[in-house]
Amino acid sequence: MPRTAVGGQAVPGPIPRVFFADRVPRPHSSPYVSVPEPSATRRCERLGTRSPAGRARPPSGRPSACASECAAVRGVATGVNSSLAPQRRLRGVRLSVLDRSSVRGDQDPAAALRDTVDFARSIEDLGYHRFWVAEHHSVPGVAGSAPTVLAAAVAAATSRIRVGTGGVMLPNHQPLVVAEQFGVLDALYPGRIDMGLGRSLAFTAGIRRALERDKRAADDFPDQLARLLGFIGGDQTDDPGVHAIPGEGGAVAPFLLATGEGSVIAAEAGLPLVIAPIAGFDRMTELIERYRERFRPSRWAERPYTVVSATVAAAATAAEAYRLLVPEAWSYAYARTHAEFPPLRPAEEILARDMTERERARFDEALSGHVHGTGDQVADELGSLVDRTGADEVLVTLSTYDRAAMLDSYARLARLTGAAPAAGGGAGRAGRTAAQASGR
Repeated sequence: MPRTAVGGQAVPGPIPRVFFADRVPRPHSSPYVSVPEPSATRRCERLGTRSPAGRARPPSGRPSACASECAAVRGVATGVNSSLAPQRRLRGVRLSVLDRSSVRGDQDPAAALRDTVDFARSIEDLGYHRFWVAEHHSVPGVAGSAPTVLAAAVAAATSRIRVGTGGVMLPNHQPLVVAEQFGVLDALYPGRIDMGLGRSLAFTAGIRRALERDKRAADDFPDQLARLLGFIGGDQTDDPGVHAIPGEGGAVAPFLLATGEGSVIAAEAGLPLVIAPIAGFDRMTELIERYRERFRPSRWAERPYTVVSATVAAAATAAEAYRLLVPEAWSYAYARTHAEFPPLRPAEEILARDMTERERARFDEALSGHVHGTGDQVADELGSLVDRTGADEVLVTLSTYDRAAMLDSYARLARLTGAAPAAGGGAGRAGRTAAQASGR
């Protein structure tokens, strides 16, 4: 799968692979629905009042401990809570959104960017916690190439939701410039800005040359990260007399996006971790546990804070939810077989397509491992994911051709957590936008 779990620069494609899906809908049998492993319970016991599924956040947006519900977690670990109604399992779970500004059909990339800004307004109305944008270069099907610029537009169009990047690929940039860019964002929208950082490089050699980077640049990531945090914290020593203005001493909340050993870098830097099960659920839980064990409290976070990224599609039926996954699955399959990630196409057109054997194999691969289904099915799987990982937050993503159906999926998910009004209860601008979206 592409290294794009949380917005990285490799060929963008569907994100986690540990759930399930196939070319035809089938009964849900997610590994998350089994009795959870006791890791979350052990973590609660070690930390006393700390909850794996909740954190209080001060105005800066940086994690701190809060009163827990560890008794409930212990109940889940022993199967006591297995009889809970699926939707109850997600009540109070913090949800956020990653959007990559997908291009649809013959749409102009500029229109895709405007769609992202409009989408962010609706996501704010639905009660989501944060809205992040990504960084991709020279990808025909993705318009999001300058995340800090797009984040500024999103922040200007919203008023409450936290806004950030998922993420800025630090090897493509100079740490001082990144610190200043986020300093400007924080100065204009104080207390609302997140700085999600990744270490991925451009997918092709040509793009790396255009960015004047090579594959070895990723090896410098720990040093780059330290310099960036030093500029923001005001304690960097590599460049005496140099300051990020604005940026130094600001309230930007940094996060580290990781798919492997980056979890250790996050732990040693004392940063919140954003992770997806790219290499499988077992590997992800191993990396999360290692992160928690090696975490060093810092000015950025008092305790470990884990955000799990997941592709989620919710609809009135499992078949409808499945169809939401089809457009991006095909773009991914095409990218892996033709070296170009194209704009999204309608599901009907793709399913009627006569694919080659290689295309079909990649298409099936891209459809596997996602949370999708009716509200109860999604609540059950996503609730099990949170229970088993002790995730503090879930970063949700869904790229599909039909914008109205996409927003409806996010609205259904928000209602499962209690963040949004019940159906028919007045969803404000979000409800109106869902009804009016063009479906391109």
